[in-house]
Amino acid sequence: MKNLHQLQAWQAAALLARREISAVDLMRACLAQIELREAEVHAFAHLDADAALAHARALDAGPLRGLLHGLPLGVKDLIDTTGMPTSYGSALYAGHQPVADAAVVALCREAGALLPGKTVSTEFAYFQPGPTVNPHSQAGSPHTPGGSSSGSAAAVAACMLPLALGTQTAGSIIRPAAYCGVVGYKPSLGLVPRAGVKSLSEALDVIGGFGRSVRDVTLLGAVLSGDMRMPEALPADFRPNIGLCRGPEWHLADADMGQAWELAVKRLAPHASLADLALPPALHGLVALQKSVMAFEMARALSHERVQHRDRLSVRLLALLDEGMTIGGDQHLRELVATAAAQRVVDALFDRFDVILAPSATGEAPAGISATGDPVFCRGWTLLGLPCVHLPFTQGRLGLPIGLQLVGRWGQDKSLLALAHQLHEWLKNE
Repeated sequence: MKNLHQLQAWQAAALLARREISAVDLMRACLAQIELREAEVHAFAHLDADAALAHARALDAGPLRGLLHGLPLGVKDLIDTTGMPTSYGSALYAGHQPVADAAVVALCREAGALLPGKTVSTEFAYFQPGPTVNPHSQAGSPHTPGGSSSGSAAAVAACMLPLALGTQTAGSIIRPAAYCGVVGYKPSLGLVPRAGVKSLSEALDVIGGFGRSVRDVTLLGAVLSGDMRMPEALPADFRPNIGLCRGPEWHLADADMGQAWELAVKRLAPHASLADLALPPALHGLVALQKSVMAFEMARALSHERVQHRDRLSVRLLALLDEGMTIGGDQHLRELVATAAAQRVVDALFDRFDVILAPSATGEAPAGISATGDPVFCRGWTLLGLPCVHLPFTQGRLGLPIGLQLVGRWGQDKSLLALAHQLHEWLKNE
């Protein structure tokens, strides 16, 4: 079978389960694609092809392991791994070798995933970028892949890997998925264990991942959450109620995003009940609130680095950490109370809507790789802890990917993924 690297994860998983393809052949196809494109894309912080092939041979010789049996999986360099270094995107931790896998890595290995390498993260998952280039960039005109899960999104978009893990504290899964044109899934806050992932914010950090279809990230989500039941297919006559939420920051969206929004409404209208959703005033300050919560918690989570190694941190990161140290604990407690109140307000919206449709980014991926773009359309949903899925379906004026995100009720990830699969089919329909 040719072009195994182009298979979506769910397709490859089915073929592997029936032994119609081997883990070795799939891994070799992905490694060949990595060899072809890595010098251009720079998605990997570390790669160990020999170890991945040895593991693939062992899988082929044994019984089926689980939902991810034989699937190559990229792991963001913020997530601890045995057998390969984890540097958290910082030269400060170059060569750092964890003694244990993060919980999510251990779960994926247990389910049969193959780990060929670590994917590039921005410095401590903030705004200082690594070398990764958006795979859709034209020669000589690089564009950002987004951040902070830069390498994971780019590797999946370039068909180097079918799946990759990422993390989100502001917009670090949804925004790279948007810029690179892949499906990104940020689970509900607290659904996935965070042990062994560099802690940045107790109130915000979530581990999720990337695939090239909703079915792909559904497989990954089942393993990460421990709920192995796949979402049931929606009835043929089901007509979802969708809240169209441009949000208070809509003025920051460019013309490409505006056109994508109108196209989405046009394509969904025959299949769903659509209604504009204006967020109540109690939810208008979420972006500023998320920034403050993140600054306070990151400044304290990175206290060792901030106190002992200031000279080895970027100017961007230091500015955030210093800002965070000006915020008092009493203010932070008030902000956590405000966050909880906002979560109650937004939960009531899902009594009216099955899902909320919202922008993922301001437009196409910005030119250059010295910055990772604005996460403004992700910050509020992250603060609220809601599950989100980015769905790519069109292009902007430069031919770069554009899509929108679906936002679900907290804890209702399975329902969100089932809806996301169906809505993605409608959105892609020409």
